Amino acid sequence: MARLALLSVSNKTGLIDLARSLVEEFEFDIISSGGTASALKEAGIPVTKVAEYTGSPEILGGRVKTLHPRIHGGILARRDVAQDIADLTENQIRTIDLVVVNLYPFEQTIAKPGVTLADAIENIDIGGPAMLRASAKNHAHLTVLCNPDQYNTYLAELRQNGAEASLEFRQKCALETFQHTANYDRAIANYLSSQSEPESKLPLEFSLSGTERQTLRYGENPHQAATWYQSGTVPTGWTTSTILQGKELSYNNLVDLEAARRLIVEFPDTPAAAILKHTNPCGTALGSTISEAYQKAFDTDSVSAFGGIVALNRPIDAATATALTQTFLECIVAPGCEPEAEEIIKKKAKVRVLILPDLTPGPAQTVKVIAGGLLVQESDNLVEETSKWRAVTEKQPTAGELEELLFAWKVAKHVKSNAIVVTRDRTTIGVGAGQMNRVGSVKLALEQAGEKSKGAILASDGFFPFDDSVKTAAQAGIIAIVQPGGSMRDKDSIAAANQLGITMVFTDIRHFLH
Repeated sequence: MARLALLSVSNKTGLIDLARSLVEEFEFDIISSGGTASALKEAGIPVTKVAEYTGSPEILGGRVKTLHPRIHGGILARRDVAQDIADLTENQIRTIDLVVVNLYPFEQTIAKPGVTLADAIENIDIGGPAMLRASAKNHAHLTVLCNPDQYNTYLAELRQNGAEASLEFRQKCALETFQHTANYDRAIANYLSSQSEPESKLPLEFSLSGTERQTLRYGENPHQAATWYQSGTVPTGWTTSTILQGKELSYNNLVDLEAARRLIVEFPDTPAAAILKHTNPCGTALGSTISEAYQKAFDTDSVSAFGGIVALNRPIDAATATALTQTFLECIVAPGCEPEAEEIIKKKAKVRVLILPDLTPGPAQTVKVIAGGLLVQESDNLVEETSKWRAVTEKQPTAGELEELLFAWKVAKHVKSNAIVVTRDRTTIGVGAGQMNRVGSVKLALEQAGEKSKGAILASDGFFPFDDSVKTAAQAGIIAIVQPGGSMRDKDSIAAANQLGITMVFTDIRHFLH
């Protein structure tokens, strides 16, 4: 008797070629349901509808069709267990040797603008996961395929092994199937969680999943293995980027690129450029053009910019491309690249250039792995509102100073704590990052700024526990400071600022970045 294959797929990619090979080359009989059966019939491939095979019509508008003993018995029967075979014989059930199923496009559905909860619920597959899990469980006796990418590999397996799939191959497919159904269920759970209004802003259960996108050469260091995984089945974020040129992306490149993306999206309304090293901005600036913004950012710290990561919030034009090729850079990301600019950048063939049309969407949560668990928090996507800030000194900020304070504050948010940022003319001129005490960060930032600090603005991601940093800033020529406030000694810092003629603004929000 011919072998039996069950085909029931939402994604019809590769379906006809697979089915034709199964029938003509390997003499399979095919049973199928719904749209899959219709597609096979239209292609002239012999197929028996599931309803005809089971003797039970589809009901509930197609919600129930494959949930039947003749289907699941044929999938779950163990060929080496006499009682299983006897049960099949008594109930006139054929063993199923191949199950090809992919699921209703739930993630694609919820990604559509304006999708309703009812639409999402209707795209939760029930019969598909049941067949996949049953087939994967019984992989010792049959093959299960859940992805069109597996079809050609399966056919090659049959051709190389006398029309049989090896146990090793079946085990691999079973693993991929369980991973697939787990990710599917996780996407549903995450979506339904997002639709509810729990007391906590984060779910009671949290899990991560991903599909390998690229094996990286190594992690932070050569002795560490690393892989880039795509979350979900619908590409988002960096998985939607186009790599114009350059060497293969590394783990560190991707970490730095994400830090650069998070910083540059703070400035949607004005051409902006940021240069980062080890996730810290060494130069950030706004300009009337993107080339001006890049040059200002580069001039902030041209030494640190060497080998840096550049993020631009406007397409690369010829003038910017020319400037970018004047130094060694690891990566450049922008929402676009003009043809003339692309030709110019090709002169630096090794630099990685990525086009990410939409820089804005980022993760809703950030996750850190610790021994025995995960730490999950909402991403720091707070939109800054200067109307909620408090000017706490006798000297009040002018409109221009307030804009500069906002620029400095946004950059400080993306500097490792303890973070101090000194800016002038919407350009960073000094950055103190990741020091063990705030006094050290202040000194580093002011030393880098040098004489430019006279008349400049200073931002601190956390409060000043003492007034010493205020005094140091005043001595360097700083005219205004923005900080969260909240120290027991705020009064001392305010008094020092008043005495020294400095404007000080409290945001009542801190932006620690560890």
